[in-house]
Amino acid sequence: MSVEITWWGHATCTVRDSGVRVLTDPLFARRFAHLRRRRGAVPPPEAAEADVVLVSHLHADHLHLPSLARLARGTRLVVPRGARRAVPGLARLAGVLGLVVSEVVAGEEVGVRDGVRVRAVSARHDGRRLPFGPQQAPALGYVVEGAARTYFAGDTGLFETMAEEVGPVDVALLPVGGWGPYLGPGHLDAERAARALVRLAPAAAVPVHYGTYWPIGMDAVRPHEFHAPGEEFARCALRLAPKVTVRVPAHGERVRLP
Repeated sequence: MSVEITWWGHATCTVRDSGVRVLTDPLFARRFAHLRRRRGAVPPPEAAEADVVLVSHLHADHLHLPSLARLARGTRLVVPRGARRAVPGLARLAGVLGLVVSEVVAGEEVGVRDGVRVRAVSARHDGRRLPFGPQQAPALGYVVEGAARTYFAGDTGLFETMAEEVGPVDVALLPVGGWGPYLGPGHLDAERAARALVRLAPAAAVPVHYGTYWPIGMDAVRPHEFHAPGEEFARCALRLAPKVTVRVPAHGERVRLP
């Protein structure tokens, strides 16, 4: 058995396992706030087709309401506990579309279908909607468990108990960059993501969360932080975790991993 990963850009992926489509952090905008999409076409309508959608945390590039509005009526949506209270627009959208919303914390599981389930795991990242005020919902990662075990890290820093909390996985989707020239705390860059591979020891890994969005007017500011993280991750992984197969897909490319 194998799992198929389609990287649509940023943290948005479709994981296909046992006939089940799992969509992560959907972001289908050409431009939002001060960011514009600089690489890869805006995903086609079929990118929004999913049996379950996972939202890792409340930041607008991960919980993007206009992108969630493209989901089919009745789609199951898994979000951190407290998300509907913290983002009233999410509750309104869920009501309009009839989304089946499950709010979870680390350690909780949600069944999808055909034996596929999703387990929430903790992340080390600021989960607030805005960069001030109380933390109303945690940042999470997820492990999709079907024929394979696929870890979608969301946004996270490296932490000591990562392997223990995530558990054994076959495929790791790891953030290796961001949407600006500098990464703040609670993020992985290419080398730290490769060090995460040493701890997680998956069979395969795919870098995400880089090379898609960039602030308007800042194309010339540290452009390597936009272009380089994916291939740099592959080089670091070869040095630190040589047994892990790393695939670096282009935007919209589907890769099959054993």
